[in-house]
Amino acid sequence: MVFKCQEDSFLKEFQTKVVSCEKVAGGFNVIFEDTILFPEGGGQPTDHGTVGGRAVKSVVRKGSEAIHFLEDDGKGSQPFAAGEQVVQCVDWNRRFDHMQQHSGQHLITAIFDREFKYNTKSWWLGTESSYIDLEAKDVTREQLERVESICNQLIVDCTPVRVDVYEPDDPALKSDVTRATRGLPEDVSGPLRVVTIAGIESNMCCGTHVRNLGQLQSVKLLSVEKAKGKCLVHFLVGGRVLRKLSECYDREVQLNTLLNGGPSSHIDLAKKLQSTVRVTQRIAKKLTTELATAEAEKLNQQRDSGSAPKYVSLHRGDGQDSDFINTFLRMVKLPDCFIFLTNADTDGSGKGQLVLQGRPDDVAKLGPEICTLLEGKGNGKGTRYNAKVNKLKNLPQCEKLVQEYFSSCDGGATAAVVEK
Repeated sequence: MVFKCQEDSFLKEFQTKVVSCEKVAGGFNVIFEDTILFPEGGGQPTDHGTVGGRAVKSVVRKGSEAIHFLEDDGKGSQPFAAGEQVVQCVDWNRRFDHMQQHSGQHLITAIFDREFKYNTKSWWLGTESSYIDLEAKDVTREQLERVESICNQLIVDCTPVRVDVYEPDDPALKSDVTRATRGLPEDVSGPLRVVTIAGIESNMCCGTHVRNLGQLQSVKLLSVEKAKGKCLVHFLVGGRVLRKLSECYDREVQLNTLLNGGPSSHIDLAKKLQSTVRVTQRIAKKLTTELATAEAEKLNQQRDSGSAPKYVSLHRGDGQDSDFINTFLRMVKLPDCFIFLTNADTDGSGKGQLVLQGRPDDVAKLGPEICTLLEGKGNGKGTRYNAKVNKLKNLPQCEKLVQEYFSSCDGGATAAVVEK
């Protein structure tokens, strides 16, 4: 069956009759005498729209019927009765976008085939961009530019697009004019549609299409993605090209401010910024290592003087850089001391890193309790406990817990607490 949406892809509203309305899980499956809501197929997603004011978010084809799914409104009432006349309305913005992408795919596929003998194995119409899977090992930038240029010239020429309907036994289907179907569903019955781009190609297709290539506005080939056994060419057509241009321009304006320079200097300014960041990171790493070493040496001196603390708490708020913690733990020489370290994110979110080191019994007892207080997730074994935590504002409670633990164990405990 050729549905009304395939007969006239530009029809936005249509009155038809309900054939059946069946209750299913979560809603109702409704079949109409005809429909302007395209059922998913041929690489093209389903239309959205309304019927009698009720939203339709899914249409699937089963043989010669289109099944429309309407969600239950929560009242349990049957939306339609058999024989009832209803008005269907299509989500035109979504429909026209799909028409542009689908007709654009036919055009791009045909030009790759004509110019380079690259066959299209399949295609995908995504929400942001689409792609064709070419039977090729690679596609060069020059080939992309050539195909894009030819496609856009055909758009400027407003090349006609025609849809013809044939019976399955029509001799015209066997002529050189038509191409073998690409993915036509096996259960398709009745008349077959052939989409022809004048002077370019004819191809069987069930989707909705524009009337001439001028309605595509433009084609932009974005990139080539090579995967195992695949060569995907990503593309945009029509309104998506304009939206991408708008996004790129908005981003360009923001970069002008951030980089303090115009578009022509963005790359040089970004490279300069990267170089500055690398130098700054090297300096920060060196200073972090020196600071961690100095803190460890202070504690080692207390050990040498016979006044080593039972536990040490050291909390930093300059980001989750593990260099400080790793250097500190490597340099400190207090084998029996319980060490409680945290690094907090600089965004004030309270998230950060927790590291505990000490005697296995102390770590096994305090690790899970501290982790719970800081709303973290971690694990430990032997002398070390590590965790990612989410609520460092509870550190005072943790300090109290550690102090009480060592006071009860040792009848009073000395401590070194450092806040950075």
